[in-house]
Amino acid sequence: MRTGDEISLLSRGQKDALSNMGTALTGKFGELAGQIIKDHPELAPLIGQIGGYLPQVGDALNGVGQGIADALRTDTRNVTTAAVILTQPLYMGGKIRAYDRITRHSEEIAGQRLRAVEQELLLDVDKAYWQVVSLVNKHRLAVGYRDMLRQLSSDMDKMIAEGVVTKASGLTVSVKLNEAEMTLTKVDNGLSLARMLLCQLCGLPLDSQLQTADEELENLEVETRDVTADPSLAFGNRPELGQLQAAAGIYDEKVRIERSAFLPQLALTGAYTATNPGLTNGFENRFRGTWAVGLTLNVPLWHWGEGKYKVRAAQAEAEVARLQVAEVREKIELQVAQSAFGVNEANKKYAMSLKNREKAEENLRTAQVGFKEGVIATSDLLAAQTAWLQAQSDKIDAQIDIKLARALLEKNMGTSGR
Repeated sequence: MRTGDEISLLSRGQKDALSNMGTALTGKFGELAGQIIKDHPELAPLIGQIGGYLPQVGDALNGVGQGIADALRTDTRNVTTAAVILTQPLYMGGKIRAYDRITRHSEEIAGQRLRAVEQELLLDVDKAYWQVVSLVNKHRLAVGYRDMLRQLSSDMDKMIAEGVVTKASGLTVSVKLNEAEMTLTKVDNGLSLARMLLCQLCGLPLDSQLQTADEELENLEVETRDVTADPSLAFGNRPELGQLQAAAGIYDEKVRIERSAFLPQLALTGAYTATNPGLTNGFENRFRGTWAVGLTLNVPLWHWGEGKYKVRAAQAEAEVARLQVAEVREKIELQVAQSAFGVNEANKKYAMSLKNREKAEENLRTAQVGFKEGVIATSDLLAAQTAWLQAQSDKIDAQIDIKLARALLEKNMGTSGR
C-alpha cells in the first residue's frame, strides 16, 4: 500500500529544535558569557577561550540533533501487511446446530426420493411382468380357439360334401377361423412388445429371450383373501410423506436460523499478522510479525423490527409445509382405501369369472353334443365357442387384475420392495 505521507513520531517544531540545538546552545552561551564577564571580569580570558570552541561544538550538536531526527523517521509511505486469521465459532445463536439438522434432513429427503423411484420402478416392472404372463395365457387360449375352429371347419367341409349343411354355414365358420388367425397374430405382436418393455425396464437388451416364471403355469395362483385399509402403516412407510416431513423439518430449522441472526454470537479468534516496515523492534524496513488470540462477541441491539418480520416469514413457510404434510396424509389415506377396494373388487370379479367359465364350458359342451346330433345350428355352436373364449379371457384378466391390484396396494402402503 502506498500512502502520501509517512507516520511521523516528531512534530515539525521538534525536528527543527533537534537539528538546530547546537545553534541554540551557542546563542544561550553568548548571553550567559556576557553576564558572567560582567559579574566576574577575571574570568574573561577563560570565557574567550571557550567561546573560540563554540562554533565547532554548535555544528557538532546540530549534526547530532539532525541524526536523531532522521533516526526517528518511520518511512511508512510503502506499507505491506499480511495476516492469517482463524475464527472458531463458540455460540452462533443455534445456527450451527440448525444447519447440521438441515443436512440430516436433506440426506433423509434424498434417501426417501430414491425409495420413491424404486417403488415406482417396481410397480412398472410388476405391470409389465403380469402383462407378459397375461398375453402368454391369452396366446395359449387363442391357439386353442383357433384349433377348435380348424377342427370345426374340417368337419363342416365333410358335412357340406355329404349335403348335411349348407355352404353358407361353412363360410361362416371360415370367417370365424380367419378372425381367430388375426386375433392370434395380434396377440403374438402384443406379446413381443410386452417382452421388449419388460426387458427395457429390467435393463436388458430388447432382443433378450426373457422367460417369466409364471407364464408356463396352466392356472395362476392368486390370493383371494379380502383386505382392509390400514393408513397408519402407510403413514410410516410412504416415501412421499417422509420427504415432506423432512422438508417441514428444514423449514422449522430455517426459523431458528433467522432467529439466530439477531441473537448474541461468540467466537474465538486467532491471528498472525506481519507488516513491512516492522513495528516490534522499532520501525524496520523488513517483515516483522506477531500473533494474537481473543474472543469476539457480537450483540445485535436494534434492527428496526427486521428480525421480527424475517422470523414471522420463516414461520409462515414452516406452517405451509406442515399443511402440505397434512394434505398428503389425507391423500395417502384415500389412496390406501381405493387400493383396498380395488383388491376386494378384483377378488369378486375373479369369483364371478370362475362361475362364468363353468357355465361357458357347460354351454360349449352342450352345443358341441347338440351340433353332432344335428339339433343345434352352426351359429349357436359358434356363439357358444365365442362365449367360452370370452369367459376364459375374463378369467385370465381377473387373475392379472388381482396381481396388479395387490402390487398397487403394496406400493400405496409403502411396503413394496420389502
